[in-house]
Amino acid sequence: MINTTEVIAKSKFNRFHSMLLFWCTFIIAFDGYDLVLYGSVVPFLIEEWSLSSVQAGAIGSYGYIGVMIGAITFGILADRIGRKNVILLCIILFSLFTALCGFAPNPEAFSIYRFIAGLGLGGIMPNIIALMTDYSPKTSRSTLVSIVLCGYSVGGMMAPTLSIFLIPMFGWEVIFWIAGIPLLLLPIMYKQIPETPNFLIARGQNEQLSNILTKVSPSFSYQKHDQFEKKTITESGSSVGQLFKNNRGLSTSMIWVAFFMSLLMIYGLNTWLPKLMFEAGYALDSSLTFLIILNFGAIVGTLIIGRLADKWGAKKLLIPMYVIGGICIILLGFRSNLAVLYLLVAIAGACTIGSQNIVNAYVSQYYPPRIRSTALGVSSGVGRIGAIVAPTFGGILLAASLPIQMNFLAFAIPGIIAAIALSFVQEKYAYYKQEEKKNSQDTPLDKAAGS
Repeated sequence: MINTTEVIAKSKFNRFHSMLLFWCTFIIAFDGYDLVLYGSVVPFLIEEWSLSSVQAGAIGSYGYIGVMIGAITFGILADRIGRKNVILLCIILFSLFTALCGFAPNPEAFSIYRFIAGLGLGGIMPNIIALMTDYSPKTSRSTLVSIVLCGYSVGGMMAPTLSIFLIPMFGWEVIFWIAGIPLLLLPIMYKQIPETPNFLIARGQNEQLSNILTKVSPSFSYQKHDQFEKKTITESGSSVGQLFKNNRGLSTSMIWVAFFMSLLMIYGLNTWLPKLMFEAGYALDSSLTFLIILNFGAIVGTLIIGRLADKWGAKKLLIPMYVIGGICIILLGFRSNLAVLYLLVAIAGACTIGSQNIVNAYVSQYYPPRIRSTALGVSSGVGRIGAIVAPTFGGILLAASLPIQMNFLAFAIPGIIAAIALSFVQEKYAYYKQEEKKNSQDTPLDKAAGS
């Protein structure tokens, strides 16, 4: 009996992992690009279509409604039809319809395209994280997932950077056309991205799985009489219901609260930070620079926190990071030296977007593999409600003409609440600990009998 989890966990980082890491990071980079680009072009859309701040915020929210539905739907679907199939479908949705936004003749068509693109954008994140976790060596899971999630911030930096250089020459439409690039690479991704081990075992595709495991761990060898160990399913009910079973109820609820508050804060900043800084008296190009620095800080923060999380545990780092991020956002409301503002924005990016990336990595390891996509998808879907609220919430704040400090305070408070919620999450639920202990003591024959 071959335990695929042990084979992968004991493997060393090699060419296979590099290939998977590249494609996962590439896909997430365009996921981040497509999500953030609206905040980069919203000042131009307001001017061209004569939109109010509330209308512009509502258009942004339509896309995030699609993201929420996509995260939940495709997260659950992937545990049934395979993550690879869902990933490729999501790429088609978000790349094609984001590119079509560049051809939209009016706000109504733009909103429809943005909603459909959101379905793919929501579904891609939980499945990419789950796939990377499935094939990562045990000693570097958080690090590899954090590198993948840095792709989101790379995409977040691409959107405002390209906007600064390309929009004056070609118009805002070109920023959306660039989003179609992944469509050209779909045949290569189809060939190189692997399906998850559990799905291949369930479908009896042992030869395909053995070929993948040989790449994961070159010392692995498969003989005709060998069998792959199937995971014992001891819980009844739907996969969503299983998130609350066996002492997981409180932790799952608090994870959802943390996701909601974190994404409310992040998407509020990504949508409205350029506009807020413009209202504070900075030039539009300078205001877009703040968005670039926010996402650069997120990359640095994600890499540092991810590395430390593999050593000390994610929860110990996430709680203080969210608190620090909230404080930095509050301080942005007070005009000061430009260098100080850049530093505060970078730290805010590290402690908000960076922390959210690590929360994804944390959740991907918190639940059993068979409900991993479901857990990530539903958590992300609940969090996307915060993302839906954020653009409209920011638009209402701006329309109310409040002091600029109040606007930043409103986006900082959710970070504090996220930190409080995570403090109630158990380190690892008792059932999972018992299962790990049982599996470590059982012989292969015992495990086969249990299956």
